[in-house]
Amino acid sequence: MNETFIKSPLNYVGGKYKILPQIIPLFPKDINCFVDLFAGGANVGLNVKAKKIVLNDNLTYVIDLYRKLKITSQKKVLEYIYNRIDKYALSLTNQDGYISLRKEYNKAKNPLDLFVLIAYSFNHQIRFNNSHEFNNPFGKDRSCYNSSIESNLKSFINKLQKIDIEFYSTNFESFDLSLLSDNDFVYCDPPYLITTGTYNDGKRGFTGWSEEEELALLDKLDILNDKGVSFALSNVLRHKGKTNTILEKWMSDNSDYVVNNIKMDYANSNYHTKDRDKLSTVEVLITNYIPTNTSLYGQLPLLPHQREYNNEIYR
Repeated sequence: MNETFIKSPLNYVGGKYKILPQIIPLFPKDINCFVDLFAGGANVGLNVKAKKIVLNDNLTYVIDLYRKLKITSQKKVLEYIYNRIDKYALSLTNQDGYISLRKEYNKAKNPLDLFVLIAYSFNHQIRFNNSHEFNNPFGKDRSCYNSSIESNLKSFINKLQKIDIEFYSTNFESFDLSLLSDNDFVYCDPPYLITTGTYNDGKRGFTGWSEEEELALLDKLDILNDKGVSFALSNVLRHKGKTNTILEKWMSDNSDYVVNNIKMDYANSNYHTKDRDKLSTVEVLITNYIPTNTSLYGQLPLLPHQREYNNEIYR
């Protein structure tokens, strides 16, 4: 792993930390404003070189946490965390203490309490119910605040406080991209239509993800392209025998877009390989420009006129 990358202290499903060495080299080199439209754990946004960073996510309470970490000294953040651990006697086994803190957070919504809860919750996950109450269960004998989380948190705070960054908590459809110009860049890592879990089912008080949202996002990206604004979209074309036919058609209708294959830890295959594994996961980064650092090792741009050449390479 490239140690120069900062790892988010939050455990986000689908986080991009492990593949940052693949996707960031595919981004433009001179970015004025970088917009992370689905920021999540902010692994991408905090590791991109740009004059200005914008983090947006419709999960308001996570954005509130980022705002708090931006304006609070590292020393005060750590003191608060240890005070909460002491007050509620938080440990790998004290479920009652965890439940008590969870009740307080759901009443007062202190962002730092959310961070402490996540540290002790099952698999460090972030879950809210339809009433916007944090409801992830206790991570008995599995989750706790530890040195690794603290190290990531320190680096995260340091970076947040050094860069020019703004935070928004709005649905992607409402986010105003009209002021962006050709030196700006939009990165999208939305919920994946064919791998979406219950955390994105739309039944937990936040917008879910369906074909309607998928189409709306693709339309928004087309508008950006018409304005001359560069974008990159992370998505999955194939997963466990399923195909994202909406994305596939969009790629076909926009032959100038570039499909960069992303290698994952699990079995993968090139989208255009004839004998691909039907159960493999094919993750891609789709851009409306040709990346300058594309290599032949799983990140070859698949423009229509290049496909015959690419097929020769991947045989």
